[in-house]
Amino acid sequence: MNAPRLPKVAGINSSDSRVPSPAHTAQPSDEHPAAEGSASPGSAGTAAPKSSAEALQDQLAGWVTDLTTLHEFTESLSRTATLDAALHEILRAGALLVGARRALIVVEPGDGTETTVGLGLGRADLGHIETVPRSATSYGRLLDTPAGLPGGEREIAHPDLLSEDDLDPRHREVAARLGYAASYALPLASESAGRVGAAVWLYDEPAEPSERQRHLIGLYARQATEHLARLLELERARAVTATLAAELLPPRLPRVASVQLAVRHRTGAHGGGDWYDALPLPEGALGLAVGSVTGSGPSAVAAMGRLRASLRAYAVMEGEDPVAVLSDLELLLRLTEPARSATALFAHCEPAVRRITLAGAGHSPPLIVGARRTEFVETSLSAPLGMLACWEAPSVEVNTEPGETLLLYTDGLLRRTGEPMDRAFARLHAAASGAARAVREDPEALTDHVLRTLLPEETDGAPAALGPDRPGPLDSPDRPGHPGHSEDVVLLAARFA
Repeated sequence: MNAPRLPKVAGINSSDSRVPSPAHTAQPSDEHPAAEGSASPGSAGTAAPKSSAEALQDQLAGWVTDLTTLHEFTESLSRTATLDAALHEILRAGALLVGARRALIVVEPGDGTETTVGLGLGRADLGHIETVPRSATSYGRLLDTPAGLPGGEREIAHPDLLSEDDLDPRHREVAARLGYAASYALPLASESAGRVGAAVWLYDEPAEPSERQRHLIGLYARQATEHLARLLELERARAVTATLAAELLPPRLPRVASVQLAVRHRTGAHGGGDWYDALPLPEGALGLAVGSVTGSGPSAVAAMGRLRASLRAYAVMEGEDPVAVLSDLELLLRLTEPARSATALFAHCEPAVRRITLAGAGHSPPLIVGARRTEFVETSLSAPLGMLACWEAPSVEVNTEPGETLLLYTDGLLRRTGEPMDRAFARLHAAASGAARAVREDPEALTDHVLRTLLPEETDGAPAALGPDRPGPLDSPDRPGHPGHSEDVVLLAARFA
């Protein structure tokens, strides 16, 4: 006679999961009457009853295993530094804990924004789920009930969705289309953080988590909520810093005869102080500037705004002498912000004769890109502003050929490659020299080409044009292979006709 089959409960295959099988928790009875027809205790094939000490040992072993599992998952979650990475980690760990294959998270931090992330669900799948009336979805019921569900429940389980008579018709249609038959949902909420979202795990067949799995996922969800709340606050601060930086930079590039301008600006994860400027000067001249102040966050952004505004004033008064412009800027920085240093490069351009006079203070040399040459301008070596008691360095005069482009950039472009500086310079030169002829003739295309070549992983799926009024996304500082993601990037191109 076959042994009776246990009812199906959502579990995890021990061959592909770190979550162990449930430990024995029931206390054994003092008496163990043998079933009729069963073998005696000493017969082969019959296990001896466990003592109370053995049962307690099994129970403690199960607790230790559960704590170890939760520690591993929460430690992995704590290493995520961006909201997107944290959401995917929560979905992955939760799927292992409850034995599901697919899942989704809906984050609503209370500021009017909503973010939906899926595990094993593509954009089209998430779109189908979003067509279900919100009140008929598990996450919608959890998010739209401020104090939780009636009766104090903090979870929603549908062990067999398609057998429910009161299931919304659209929900039934979407479930059948996507091939899930059961779901288990939890709110992402805690006393200190409040409610930040809800997570739903989907099963391919009718199933539900065991009591032990529900306990583990509940503990994990509370820890995940605290981490998400911190990341959401950090994302808000980053967004404010990026907006502030964008507002302090030129809203648009000027139109100057015989010159085509293009710029790309990206704010780093911590909000740095990289800046650029392009301003018309008397007698048809054009002033170009790039620079960076030390530090990060709102204070660095504010210092960047003050420095740029001061440089504009000095450029209007004595722009034909870049050394005088940077000397005045250095004196101002040393007197007003003695604890801060900065790098800067200023170029006075005469488009009519394609003549450029420039000076740099601790800044990377510009790059000239043309049909016959791609070479760095040999600027004199000088210290950053604020590093010496008196700054001064000779200027350099450069004459460009028709159709050549001057590329100005900040060090963040080089650091984001993750390469040593000498190799980063070589990669920049190779990227510019390898551009096709049509790309070299268009400064917009050239800046995009350089970014795609130097930072391919960052530009995948990014907008083709990141101009002054379209700052780039806040990049992850912990993205593998790109240790410089906390750096700002500025790339300014000027093509002379």
